[in-house]
Amino acid sequence: MPELPEVETTKTSLMPLLNQAVKHVEVRQSSLRWPIPNDLHKLAGQRLLKLTRRSKYILAEFEQDTMLWHLGMSGSFRICDAHEELRKHDHLIIQFEDMQLRYHDPRRFGCILWLDEYSQTKLIDTLGPEPLSATFDAAYLAQKLKSKNTAIKVAIMDNHIVVGVGNIYATESLFNLGIHPAQPAKDLSLEQVEKLVIEIKRILKQAIDLGGSTLRDYSNAMGENGYFQQTLLAYGRAGEMCINCETALENIKLGQRASVFCPACQPLKKVKMLSKKALKGSKA
Repeated sequence: MPELPEVETTKTSLMPLLNQAVKHVEVRQSSLRWPIPNDLHKLAGQRLLKLTRRSKYILAEFEQDTMLWHLGMSGSFRICDAHEELRKHDHLIIQFEDMQLRYHDPRRFGCILWLDEYSQTKLIDTLGPEPLSATFDAAYLAQKLKSKNTAIKVAIMDNHIVVGVGNIYATESLFNLGIHPAQPAKDLSLEQVEKLVIEIKRILKQAIDLGGSTLRDYSNAMGENGYFQQTLLAYGRAGEMCINCETALENIKLGQRASVFCPACQPLKKVKMLSKKALKGSKA
């Protein structure tokens, strides 16, 4: 599934469409996670003014309407020439003045929606802070974790706590810090929380700089692959040797996700719980 770095990279690759007017829209398959609205013809004549990202959603602001796009499990956008041969799972075509935008999604778990009051309330307003923002700091995360008995990996992948820390980046962050993915979130020390915030930010920035991770068929809107997967130390490496101690990496399931870890470098253990005084004075 495309995670925050892949969505950010996709958004950036769509920038050539800015200030281009839509000529026409064609919906070839409307059945995605939610049906594609049947009134996308309203985009005709409108210029694309702005592209932003919130969590894993791309917000496309046109002159009169704003759209909310999500890549789901296998979705991707591609900027191409109108004469390029269509692929089987090209479900949406937006023809701009000088180029064409196609949405491709074999598994059809993505979404193409209007950003209206309903989608704003249901999909956007419930989200936690962006991980690369100043709001996401040690004081905030410690406060959120102090009473959570859930596994730390599950906690940092909870979009109500912080958005966009998907499986790949959670796995790598915890491996680099020597924190077991099943460690109860409330048992992390203040020092661990501080380091975790810093490491999540570092990992995500590095992944964005490298164009995200291409593990299966991800590519940005220009057809370019990401290269962060070449730096992976734990994710997808179950059974291989840990680079630090040569212990075989193991895999457990947490929140229905594979969680690879080193049993030697990431021991599961209790640590001193965060005190109220420590929480009050903590800053990332």
